[in-house]
Amino acid sequence: MKKFIPNGITLLNLLCGTIAVILAVQGNLIATAFFVFAGIFFDFFDGLSARLLNAQSELGLQLDSLADMVTSGVVPGIVMFQLFNLSAGSYTWGVPETNSLVAFEGFHLMPLSILGLLITLGSAYRLANFNIDDEQTTSFIGLPTPANALFILSLPLILHFQETTFLHTLILNKWFLIGVTLVSTYMLNARIPLFALKFKTWGFKENSVRYVFLILCAVLLLLLQFIAIPLIIVIYVLLSVGMSFQQKANVTSKKD
Repeated sequence: MKKFIPNGITLLNLLCGTIAVILAVQGNLIATAFFVFAGIFFDFFDGLSARLLNAQSELGLQLDSLADMVTSGVVPGIVMFQLFNLSAGSYTWGVPETNSLVAFEGFHLMPLSILGLLITLGSAYRLANFNIDDEQTTSFIGLPTPANALFILSLPLILHFQETTFLHTLILNKWFLIGVTLVSTYMLNARIPLFALKFKTWGFKENSVRYVFLILCAVLLLLLQFIAIPLIIVIYVLLSVGMSFQQKANVTSKKD
């Protein structure tokens, strides 16, 4: 029975992701973001519960990746697709207009918007690679899909709740969206080591970086609200790269 608990939590992640897909297609990007956040919450605790209950399994690993593919792969791609539509003025928070380049019988499509779906393709490749990569048992190689999803989903939240002329112009600039899409897709599969927020013990010494990072996240969220989310992802990458260089330097000094 205890083995079903982490898998049940994973299925809650998948349920949230499926609802988020429906909302994203309908153009309700705000509700989409909150369901994705809920899915990522369950994604964190399914692994934690599996370790605490000693209920890890190959089934759980595969199920986790399938759920992540929906919540943190399909949804961010659709959201970016909708943001491209917004940037072109062909979509206004859930109300489609008719000035798309391709339209027939209620289906509206702008070719540039398809670029946003690269995020979904990059996520699929990353998750498939993760399942067969023995190097990613204690850390990540490349940006995890949940972190990437948080970055993408924060953009409509910033637009809606913290909009300024500068942020509106920046986020809905097609070149900015193209850049975010390409960098996001690259970072998902880049051979860059990133630390994992997986606690095997609760001691501060062995988890000092994780605790400091989580405290920093809390402070930034309190001060900057949704604007903090993309900043946190950038800090996470930079901090991981810095740790990697430090570890390499320590290894080199020991050899010398």
